[in-house]
Amino acid sequence: MEKEIRIGTRGSKLALWQAHWVKYSLERFVPDYRYRIVTIKTVGDRNLETPLAQIGDKGLFTKELEQALLSGEIHMAVHSMKDLPVVLPTGLALGAVCPREMPNDVVVSRSGQKLEELPGGAVVGTGSLRRRAQLAHLRPDLVMADIRGNLDTRITKLDEGLYDAVILAWAGMKRMEMINRITEVISPDICLPAVGQGAIGVEIPADNPRIREVVGHIDHRDTHLAIAAERALLGRVEGGCHAPVGSLGTVALGHLLLVGMVASLDGQRVVRSSVTGKAENAAAIGAELGEKLLGLGAQEILDEIKRESCGYDA
Repeated sequence: MEKEIRIGTRGSKLALWQAHWVKYSLERFVPDYRYRIVTIKTVGDRNLETPLAQIGDKGLFTKELEQALLSGEIHMAVHSMKDLPVVLPTGLALGAVCPREMPNDVVVSRSGQKLEELPGGAVVGTGSLRRRAQLAHLRPDLVMADIRGNLDTRITKLDEGLYDAVILAWAGMKRMEMINRITEVISPDICLPAVGQGAIGVEIPADNPRIREVVGHIDHRDTHLAIAAERALLGRVEGGCHAPVGSLGTVALGHLLLVGMVASLDGQRVVRSSVTGKAENAAAIGAELGEKLLGLGAQEILDEIKRESCGYDA
């Protein structure tokens, strides 16, 4: 039996941090194997200029890793859960969801001003439709501008004066030891995070029980259930085009609270609600909240986005 397990990852500093965290954790819990990290460049890493909303982000940071999994080049792939599409390719499975870091978005501003303190017309950098819509709902007087690149690149662009502030994820800032640059942690009451934000996922071949057993040692059940609910919600409301969707699941004492929202691209309309239930019914809770949001007006928002952004009638 092969004693080396190859762990696939993107080559960014953050992705490598996450892959090394998985490697060290597996070495601790399953020391019977040798673990080697294999770096693979994805289309999202090669195209750092085009806004995500234009090129589409389904599989943008995962496709090449998944191809390497299917070919046997690697035995597992480490992802940021927010990058992993809801529907996985045939033959692949989600083997583990690791303990979640705080999922909040954060503000990093040049002046040290918080969101409510930024002057009208201030330029805020974000590549996320979700962040853009929710923050525009709060502060329609701000100018939302696209930004791409890794954390270092985005902070450099901020420091060079291209933006007055940028919106990033707490988890990435902490893992890159940059929390000293954070101006404000944004409450989920203002800006719900992306589905899966803050968690590391490990994708594996569906038909390899050995690898499934190995990664099972680093699976965090409560996080896995919370994100399963979030992904079920996204799967229910996600159409053929990208839309501002945010969600956050929390598990306590066997119960799950799931909050979700769908917004118009300009942020003028935000539909938000929540559902609670037994954590073991995570997928059903996510689907239920998706239906609830659609009935409260999200369907009209999504239909409009399809007509305006995708070029076809819903």
